[in-house]
Amino acid sequence: MSGKADTERLYAAAAKAAGLLDMAGSRDRMRPVLTAFQDVLTDPVVFNMVTKGGRIADLSFDFTLPASAGDPYEIALAHGLVEETDHPVRTLFSDLHARLPVQGYGVDYGLGAGFNKTYAFFPLGDLRSLAELAALPSMPPGLSAHLHSFTDHGLDGKVSAIAIDYAHRTWNVYFNGLPAESVRREAVLPMLHAFGLPEPSGHLLDFIATSSALYPTFGWDSSKIERISFSTRTTDPQALPAHIEPRLGEFARNAPYAYEGERVLVYAGALSPGEEYYKLATYYRMTSAAHDRVRSAS
Repeated sequence: MSGKADTERLYAAAAKAAGLLDMAGSRDRMRPVLTAFQDVLTDPVVFNMVTKGGRIADLSFDFTLPASAGDPYEIALAHGLVEETDHPVRTLFSDLHARLPVQGYGVDYGLGAGFNKTYAFFPLGDLRSLAELAALPSMPPGLSAHLHSFTDHGLDGKVSAIAIDYAHRTWNVYFNGLPAESVRREAVLPMLHAFGLPEPSGHLLDFIATSSALYPTFGWDSSKIERISFSTRTTDPQALPAHIEPRLGEFARNAPYAYEGERVLVYAGALSPGEEYYKLATYYRMTSAAHDRVRSAS
């Protein structure tokens, strides 16, 4: 989907999603981003919510762009959604685009917080190795510092995406297609210990055992892992996180979607030194490629 024809449908879907969470004014907050990206915005389109202790932290509107559109930050900058910065955060995507096969880009736009995050996706048939990513001139130090730990836990060659949060100066590396043995308790606890993170609650450990992807979050100038998230695809609104955060289940059952078949949901659990919390992505529009990208581990 691209162009102006479906803009009103997206406004209506965002308004419905926001209404489920008692968030007002979604149309006004959506207009700038839809105007900026209307000619290059493609499916899938995702609504992504975060809960912390029963509180809705934010709802974001996520979408993808073809690689030919270029760095989404440049488009956001040209339309006044962000301000220019001389921080090295600005150079990573140009390095990725120039040196590696980027399949497409993504944008995370918070209905409360505005332009949040951009993604660079690699082809699922050509996931990237840790060494080639660590060799990028603009890659922050966290990847190299933890390269051996990632490799020891079977994560090398499984990098499906890199994401940058410009406002918070953080970034994520996404590992996709995790085998079941890598998310069992006996594998997860040593990995978290190696990353300097605490032992999760029993609920989160149970959820991690169902997951098929993980993504650590780093700051820009430190090698410390700030938090780690595990995610899994399901069609069950009552998957484990919904038992812990009931509003996730409510949103999973009622969020708008416009494709055939069962509603696709991606639950995630996040762990940091000070807290753990849950997230939910619901797909409003879906493509076969997106189905593959969020597939469960085999």
